[in-house]
Amino acid sequence: MDLKKIEKFIDKQKVSFICSIDNENYPNVKAMLKPRKRNGLKEFYFSTNTSSMRVKQYQKNSNASIYFYHKGLIKYIGVMLKGTMEVLTDQETKNMIWKTGDTLFYKKGVTDPDYCVLKFTAKSGRYYCDLKTESFDIK
Repeated sequence: MDLKKIEKFIDKQKVSFICSIDNENYPNVKAMLKPRKRNGLKEFYFSTNTSSMRVKQYQKNSNASIYFYHKGLIKYIGVMLKGTMEVLTDQETKNMIWKTGDTLFYKKGVTDPDYCVLKFTAKSGRYYCDLKTESFDIK
């Protein structure tokens, strides 16, 4: 399995899906913009609202998955990563992924208490392409 190929694929996607577990132990999926930052296939950083339902779910149960896909005319490619999601509120991490236009969502800027970072740490994954699925571990 060419993990660099998977990284390049993920970088091209404009949308990602994150999954959390609710109070009744059901998976909840949400579409998000692509990750703000990525360290290999191990760490992914997303921005979100501290007050969101998703943050509360991750604080209670950190098990998570993220998914990326592309549907072409003939070819469908999908990558699912399983791991854990942390909610980070420290200023250094918030500064690291902040973008100029973010004041549209966080009126008080990078120090807005309703702005936080979701850090996903992957443990394993599955890659689908051309009717074949392959599992892989992430070290």
